[in-house]
Amino acid sequence: MRASAARRRNKPLKPHNRSRLAALALAAALVGSLFLSSCGKEKSQSPQQVPQEQTAAVNVNYGISNPWDSLMPYYSVSGSNYARIIYDKLYDRLAYVQADGTCQPRAAERWESADDGYSIVFFLNQKAAFHDGTPVTAQHWVDTITLVTNPACQTLGRTTFAGLAGTDETGAAVAGEKLGVEAVDEYTLKLTFTSPTLPEEFLVDKNRDIYVLPTHLLQDIPPEELMTDDFWLAPVGSGPCQYVSEVSGSTLVLKSNQNYQLGAPGFDTLTITVMDKANLLTALIAGDLDYYTFGGSVSEENRPVAEKAGFTVQAGEVPSTFYELMINNESIASADLRHAIEKALDKQLLCQQNSGTLGTVTNSSILPDTPYSGPSDLTTYDPDQAKQLLDKAGYQGETYTLACTSARASLAALIQQNLAAVGIQVEIETVDSATMFAGMNDGTYDLAVASHTPTTLPLWFTGSRFTPDHNIFRVADLSHYTTLLDAINQETHETARIDLVDEFEAYLDQEKPFIPLWFTHALHVQSKTVTGIDYPAASCCNENVWQWEKTAS
Repeated sequence: MRASAARRRNKPLKPHNRSRLAALALAAALVGSLFLSSCGKEKSQSPQQVPQEQTAAVNVNYGISNPWDSLMPYYSVSGSNYARIIYDKLYDRLAYVQADGTCQPRAAERWESADDGYSIVFFLNQKAAFHDGTPVTAQHWVDTITLVTNPACQTLGRTTFAGLAGTDETGAAVAGEKLGVEAVDEYTLKLTFTSPTLPEEFLVDKNRDIYVLPTHLLQDIPPEELMTDDFWLAPVGSGPCQYVSEVSGSTLVLKSNQNYQLGAPGFDTLTITVMDKANLLTALIAGDLDYYTFGGSVSEENRPVAEKAGFTVQAGEVPSTFYELMINNESIASADLRHAIEKALDKQLLCQQNSGTLGTVTNSSILPDTPYSGPSDLTTYDPDQAKQLLDKAGYQGETYTLACTSARASLAALIQQNLAAVGIQVEIETVDSATMFAGMNDGTYDLAVASHTPTTLPLWFTGSRFTPDHNIFRVADLSHYTTLLDAINQETHETARIDLVDEFEAYLDQEKPFIPLWFTHALHVQSKTVTGIDYPAASCCNENVWQWEKTAS
């Protein structure tokens, strides 16, 4: 039982909860009577008339290495991909995004740009329904967005809606202004933005954080109480799976939504179990798991182990991870010094040691082989030039702190050696991920090794890191960055936009506020028991469970 539920056990139920529980009790009674009735009928039948294989439940055992922190999709404290991959199953999203950035229909059958690029119109699937049977309409989407942008609603991650007309920089609705969400008709949703917005880029960037809620069941809950209401202990969504039970932080059991508009998943139940990342492959080989997220990923080191156990291992076609060296531009204020650090790094060796043959060294956060990727020429490892740049920068032998997680400790040690070879002194501090990013944000650390999940958008990485409220590299003057970013965001013509991106990339190369290191491709262990899995798409925090098929074992 969830801890919050235990704390509330002796608390008087709110009126809307009493009515909801009464309805659930009535439903349970009806199910119970049907069950007893069917049991009575079965007693008169011979065993041959009810074959065992017809009654055996088909369960998919699914592993995940980190727990979700809430079943309310707009109340995830961590905002992590582990929570998103859970919400993806319980709640519906507008589209299904693949690893290469292409978008396929999900709750919306199609979409188109309107109002000179300031609006996107979504034509919703009319077969979509919530788990209680209520059809999902455009008004549900309108009411959802109106609710979570309401300043009284203690939403986490509301910045998802910051670009919507009528919201402020935090994504909260501004009093007296018209919110940019409208139900054109029962199954047509229109979103309007403060600047031109390309539909596919909006979906690639925001789709993973926008879900439709059963607002018809939430009407009696005050907005200020919605996020922590008991409703989310057994939520109702409209996704491909329905809630069954949960052991908080440990296990979540879902069942197939037989009425999902894209098709019912080919299993009865999905049991999601949290376990240490190091044990996922072992559990898969032992048969305790059918699949694990994200995409059954496995290290190159463990690839032979999986293959020896009879599993097929395939490499993803699109890079799944981007590595960078974060820089505190306040304590390392000289661009010459930042360039010296990059010249001192043997990226090829670092990449080889960390990612083997799956890594590709880069000078940019933009994915290669996209319309926005630049020339393939790379900054070369040059210790002698690094020393010259150190002299030019007036480096006096200061010692810098290099933060990393325990998983990146060996990589940080190699970086330390590279920098020491040219005379730059570094001390390594091993911390958890949250502490590392917080420490970069507040200036505690000078350098940090980080990795991220990239998308095909040209500004997927840089667009959110050079803003006044998220100046994580502690750049003293953001004006030129924001001017260039605003120009890119306002431009909808692809050729002109590519030119602007090139200009921005040239400025990044000049200032070197962070150092791009390399991209890596993921290796995916193919399930032996479940077919239809789109492994690479899990990097976009969505999984095509409606196409999964498992037969009873």
